[in-house]
Amino acid sequence: MMEAVARPKSSAIPRQSLAAAVIERLREKILSGELPEGEQLRQETIAAEYEISRIPVREALSHLAGEGLVKIVGNRGAVVAALSPDEIKQLFETRAVLESYILRQAILNITDEDLQRAEDILARYEQSLEHDSEMKSWGRWNWSFHSTLYAPANRPVMFSFLKTLNMQCDRYTRLHLVVTRDLHQVGKTHRELLDVCRARNPHAAADALWKHIMDAGEYLQEMIQSRRLHRSA
Repeated sequence: MMEAVARPKSSAIPRQSLAAAVIERLREKILSGELPEGEQLRQETIAAEYEISRIPVREALSHLAGEGLVKIVGNRGAVVAALSPDEIKQLFETRAVLESYILRQAILNITDEDLQRAEDILARYEQSLEHDSEMKSWGRWNWSFHSTLYAPANRPVMFSFLKTLNMQCDRYTRLHLVVTRDLHQVGKTHRELLDVCRARNPHAAADALWKHIMDAGEYLQEMIQSRRLHRSA
């Protein structure tokens, strides 16, 4: 009986690895400012530059759109989304001021059922953070957790405004998670906030939330500014 001849292992790069490589390169170019805001990202041009087919490029652009770094605009296709440190500062400062206030009011009325609901949402949020395929939902899970803590404040006008504000911050929230990849820390900070809320101390809860929001905003500002300075040096 003839012995089976072992086939040499393929050295071809899997298509998914190609898409991941394109994602990494394009992300760095966008964050550094090499690809300016509003620039059109043509699939055929990128494919030719990296000497690959358009399929992994299309996958990469779709992924980056999920991160908020790319926008799909009508018949223009993919373009680089605007990333403004000043916008980040204003959005996160506004969130910190209003959300700290509404949480302080909410703590006065929050029930054990509200806290249990927030904990259940947080558990599902943490699970979603383990899967890149769920990246587009990270911002929604983040708002779902926070809004559950805010709802007992009974401030419908402010609550509605904060929901819109959080949607504006959605891509920055996702970008923060993607770049840091410190998903365990994300869960930890939210659990610490939940623990403070359980203590029913309005001022401690507001202070913890202020730090939570401002730290994320300052990190994003510094990251974008430092990458652009490094690129221009």
